[in-house]
Amino acid sequence: MTSVLITGANKGLGYETARRLGELGWRVFLGSRDEGRGRAAAQKLAADGAHVIMVPLDVTSEESVAGAVRQVREHTDRIDVLINNAGTPGGGVNPADATAKDIHAVYDTNVYGPVRVTNAFLPLLQAADNPRVVMVTGAGGSIAFVTDPGQAVSKMYELAYTSSKAALNMITVRYAQALPAIKFNAVTPGEVANGRFPATDMNPVGVLTVTEGSDPIIDRATLASDGPTGTFIDRLGPIAW
Repeated sequence: MTSVLITGANKGLGYETARRLGELGWRVFLGSRDEGRGRAAAQKLAADGAHVIMVPLDVTSEESVAGAVRQVREHTDRIDVLINNAGTPGGGVNPADATAKDIHAVYDTNVYGPVRVTNAFLPLLQAADNPRVVMVTGAGGSIAFVTDPGQAVSKMYELAYTSSKAALNMITVRYAQALPAIKFNAVTPGEVANGRFPATDMNPVGVLTVTEGSDPIIDRATLASDGPTGTFIDRLGPIAW
């Protein structure tokens, strides 16, 4: 049975990804910072036939991440796929007003979180035959996208979120280069060329469904052994870094 751990999976894109991979017969470790919401989400998926195990997981806590590793090891000796989905939008503070504290809070989840989780689960990933790591980033992490005057984000003067996702993109590439036995890929849940993104808590004005938004996550999570690594895609295919 293929095993996947998804962070931030109690709602939105993480939950939809868990649902879709559960339908494929995968064993889903549903990571959730809020235990109550995580259990409710896991129960709902299990009622529909998914093999799901709720894992309390706060990506900003070393102790919580270590606890998640211990819990997963109680069920399996390997993880085939890790999906670093948990993220935060931050407060949208203008660069002129942003403090180091504002930025640190966002980086703790969006940058340090994926590093904490990835490194903690590396031994379990390395025990798999075809290990894959999916970094859920954002179009705002693409410098090409943010500097396109035709995109609304070019006029959204925000510092923490977009720079954190740019950092996550670089982190993805560096992991891919350093650990070629594991496929590391970055995905953004939307259609960059069309400026269309899914409706979620982080983007309530989105026009795509969470199913459509999760398409690139599913694509990279289900890669065959000869699949690519070190790529950045959206729902329509490769996009510029």
